[in-house]
Amino acid sequence: MRNPYDVLGVSRSASEADIKKAFRKLAKTYHPDSNKDDPKAKDKFAEANSAYEILGDATKRAQFDRGEIDAEGKPRFTGFEGFGGGRGGAGAEGFSGFGGGNPFGGRRSRSGFGADPGEDFFSQIFENAFRQGSESPRQARGRPRQQKGEDVEATLTVTLEEVAAEAKKRVRLPTGRDVDVVIPKGVADGQVIRLRGLGQGAPGVDPGDALLTIAFAPHERFTVEGSDLRLRLPVEIEEAVLGGAVRVPTLTGSVEMKIPPLTNSGRTFRLRGKGLPGKTGHGDLLATTEIRLPEIVDEDLMDYARRRLSAKAK
Repeated sequence: MRNPYDVLGVSRSASEADIKKAFRKLAKTYHPDSNKDDPKAKDKFAEANSAYEILGDATKRAQFDRGEIDAEGKPRFTGFEGFGGGRGGAGAEGFSGFGGGNPFGGRRSRSGFGADPGEDFFSQIFENAFRQGSESPRQARGRPRQQKGEDVEATLTVTLEEVAAEAKKRVRLPTGRDVDVVIPKGVADGQVIRLRGLGQGAPGVDPGDALLTIAFAPHERFTVEGSDLRLRLPVEIEEAVLGGAVRVPTLTGSVEMKIPPLTNSGRTFRLRGKGLPGKTGHGDLLATTEIRLPEIVDEDLMDYARRRLSAKAK
């Protein structure tokens, strides 16, 4: 995959907000549901999501910037000092506790595996790393790449309450396999999560990945704006005139909020931390008041309104 910064079109010094904004723009542009006649849009959408999986996560972004992982999020081997060129040094001494000339200790059978599976696993990894480091570019190009199976796609529809609770959901993949997925913190509507190794596989072929699109189910009360939520809050006319405490629904239960006297319809109040969970904290709930008139005719209210109109007419 290309450099994730190039994929999202941002610089290495871009802020978290700039990265999220760039990803959302690309996701909206290339979402498969909006580009059913464009086969390339699907690949661009998946590429943008893979890039955001790295740059949208502070830990992975730092690892990529340091060269510890590649553009697909896979660890890189950078070699180990003290083992090459017949020289000793601190790198070799650091493994002296394993004993013998082999820094991992133990004996290896002809198949390359000894009695201790843990030792053999690490020995094989490091032997391969050293072999690759000694290969010429021509030898490396001539070595066949491991084939990979096809990726599969699925959609996981979640409620806002499930997003807020970071709930675990079960989804059936096109392969027929059921998997449990924990809704990640800071997930966005339409975001694609890559489940590595859960795609199509075959003998001698590494399995592909499962691309899981998160879809927010419509909510009867709330609308989503990033990690913030918006709500239209009905208030009684006496509450609007006199002010006082009103009950405000949230995704985790109702809370009490005070409004000042003479609160008009359309006034918005911010309840901090009552939105959706983000990568660095919770969003806010934006409650916009909507004055509700009584369903039954109130004569006192009608007389008051008539007197107000009469006074304005004079």
